[in-house]
Formats: sequence, C-alpha cells, structure tokens
Amino acid sequence: MIDKRLLEILVCPACKQDLELKGDRLVCVGCGKRYPIRDGIPIMLIDEAEDPEDSSNDS
Repeated sequence: MIDKRLLEILVCPACKQDLELKGDRLVCVGCGKRYPIRDGIPIMLIDEAEDPEDSSNDS
C-alpha cells in the first residue's frame, strides 16, 4: 500500500517519532496517534489523526 522508502522517511507531525503501518493507518510509535491512508496517500495532518484512546471504538 505504501512504498517502504516513503515509510522510512515519514515521521509523526505531532512528536517527530517513527511510524508503523498497521492496517489502513500509520501509527506513531511515540504518541500513538493514528493517521489514515486514503487512496494510497497518507494523510499526515494532526487534525485528521485519531488519538490513541479512540482505538477502542474500532470494534
């Protein structure tokens, strides 16, 4: 879905930590914010990110 080279250079805009690809989201290893991927494009806007506590609502 996302090029590995792109994933290597992307960082969380909120805390500047690395990101991991988990499903259809990029998840920050530092603060836990989850950034959506739409049509293969990561949406790296803090306003569009889901906070870690919102992850329990995915069920």
